[in-house]
Amino acid sequence: MKKLSVRRRHPLAALVVLLLALAATGGLYATLAPADEAQAEASAQSLAIEEGKKLYDVGCSSCHGSGGQGSSDGPSLTGVGAAAVDFQVGTGRMPLQQPGPQAEEKPVVYTQAEIDQLAAYVASLGPGPSVPNESAYDPSAGDAARGGELFRTNCSQCHNFTGQGGALTHGKEAPALDNVDPRYIYEAMVTGPASMPSFPNSTLPEEEKQDIIAWLHAVNTADSPSPGGLGLGGFGPVSEGLFAWTFGMGALIAVAVWIGARTAKARKS
Repeated sequence: MKKLSVRRRHPLAALVVLLLALAATGGLYATLAPADEAQAEASAQSLAIEEGKKLYDVGCSSCHGSGGQGSSDGPSLTGVGAAAVDFQVGTGRMPLQQPGPQAEEKPVVYTQAEIDQLAAYVASLGPGPSVPNESAYDPSAGDAARGGELFRTNCSQCHNFTGQGGALTHGKEAPALDNVDPRYIYEAMVTGPASMPSFPNSTLPEEEKQDIIAWLHAVNTADSPSPGGLGLGGFGPVSEGLFAWTFGMGALIAVAVWIGARTAKARKS
């Protein structure tokens, strides 16, 4: 008892007790709090899937099947991931207005909260690309010069050198990429909508996708006008030469015809 009493009177006794109490409190929090947070997150995800299923049954099941298995009117949604839903529904391409060569962009039908719920339900059908974080597609964090090289190698065959779009076969087209939300450009690259091939991170790393987005932002913003005047579709010297040849030769022919007519009139008189 005497030894214990001495220890209690030790100057460091209060500090030791405080440290032990803090350690115990921290241990209990680390053990219990994450479980509560994980449970709350799982509950919220389950609710989102449930609400998304209701929206899906009303607006999507007639084409894609009651369980996303697909039908003659729409492909299977198993494994397409949340990113595909966010892109297709967020740009108004889905629900489809009418059958055609490809889904056209139109006014959005659902709110962003409803789109998130639909995406959660479709993601539950099978693993697929998820909706990216904003840091993944922020144009200011990319290398525009490197992105230009990547775009010309992988994308310009369909979308034009500056993303102005172009015609494809069988009535399809590669849409223009100016004034498109960077998130949707990123999601299109990972999901490959319509005739576009997909570019997963194994093919085109996340950093390179960001570089491409930075390039498109650099060449299609109001503060980066074409130094040569009219952009002429961004095709470069080919379209510029064709423009000069067509209108230049046309003007020369018109002048020659006018001179000939004036000369003939003068001879008659």
